[in-house]
Amino acid sequence: MKSPLIPSRVAPIRISPNGRYFVDRSGSPWFWLGDTQWHLFRSFKLEDVQAIIQNRKAKGFGALLIMLMGYEGDPVANVHGDLPWIDNDPSRPNERYFEHVDAAMRIACELDMIQVLGVYHKSQARYHTPGKAEALATWIARRYRDVPQIIWSMYPEARNQYAPVVQAIARGLQHGDGGAHMISVHPDPSPQSSSFLHDQPWLAFNMLQTCIDIELIQPMVAADYGMTPIKPVVMAEGGYEGVEFNRPFTPLDIRRQAWWTHLAGGHHVYGHNDHYRLLHQWREWIDAPGSLHLRTFRDIATSLKAWWNLIPDQSIIASSADVGADLTVAARSQASDWALVYFASPGSRTIRMDRIRSADTIVTSWIHPITGDRSMAGEFPYTKPVEFTPPQSWEDALLLMEGKT
Repeated sequence: MKSPLIPSRVAPIRISPNGRYFVDRSGSPWFWLGDTQWHLFRSFKLEDVQAIIQNRKAKGFGALLIMLMGYEGDPVANVHGDLPWIDNDPSRPNERYFEHVDAAMRIACELDMIQVLGVYHKSQARYHTPGKAEALATWIARRYRDVPQIIWSMYPEARNQYAPVVQAIARGLQHGDGGAHMISVHPDPSPQSSSFLHDQPWLAFNMLQTCIDIELIQPMVAADYGMTPIKPVVMAEGGYEGVEFNRPFTPLDIRRQAWWTHLAGGHHVYGHNDHYRLLHQWREWIDAPGSLHLRTFRDIATSLKAWWNLIPDQSIIASSADVGADLTVAARSQASDWALVYFASPGSRTIRMDRIRSADTIVTSWIHPITGDRSMAGEFPYTKPVEFTPPQSWEDALLLMEGKT
């Protein structure tokens, strides 16, 4: 592949020194907001690839999850009719197929978009012996070893029977690119990569999938956050906006998933259900409301002082934190000079003021999760809990607490 014109061959992101978040080339905290675009390098013309990536970048997305060779049971041809392998043999990559990948990848690199590339999916397991899988991974990694904006991924089931092929692919990727890129694993279906691979030194960060069981997001992210060695956790696939498995997922559900992930200490990925069902109608779903609300999500999250060091803290909620879709979640700064509480539904909750330390008075504000608009909620002493009721007509709400000395 001809190397894209980029300012540096240093990887755009890497893991922070404390293992909790991502940093950019300069070492500054980098906010992970991803989007699933499984077919981007296979099923779209290049002009559409560019338009989709530009749209996502404008909305604040910094990473796209893309399947390099599909997730169907059998290999599927790309937009030009080319299959990824000759005679359905992974040991014989099809140069014409990968030339289109090269061109699409170049567009993503020029826009400095992180590409989380799936090089294996369990649905094609019958084609992949560990030997063939390792050889193909080596070939792919060698081809793209000089492209900084790549993270490698694979999609096995989270079972030990998949460990041999996963380990083989990891060896192949490291052999092919000399360890130049991070590697992660996105189990399909759940649970987390941490359930069977956490201690692997090549696993840069954990990923998890809840699919439509979005109520599992907070407990699953929190469980990974608490593991050692410390690694970032990415909630890589939840409920898609639209209708998935006959279940509607509204913009409210999209916001809930993002805040549950973030305030549990994780990093979030969005998806729209039509991105793989109605590929060539992408202009009809690309600006779905939930994707627009995630721009606000990012802006609010990154507006807080030292946001990257937030600490999940459910003890802030003195009343019941609710369950299921109504779950209330909270986190505070490392210095405990601010805290943020997400009310996933209307209704009063009692909040502990004493979780903000070294402050005589706690200043509280309501933040609208859709618009980002803020309004005062009052000033209170830190000595006792306070009951808060979100503004009328809001579906969900954020309560910001800041210490005032």
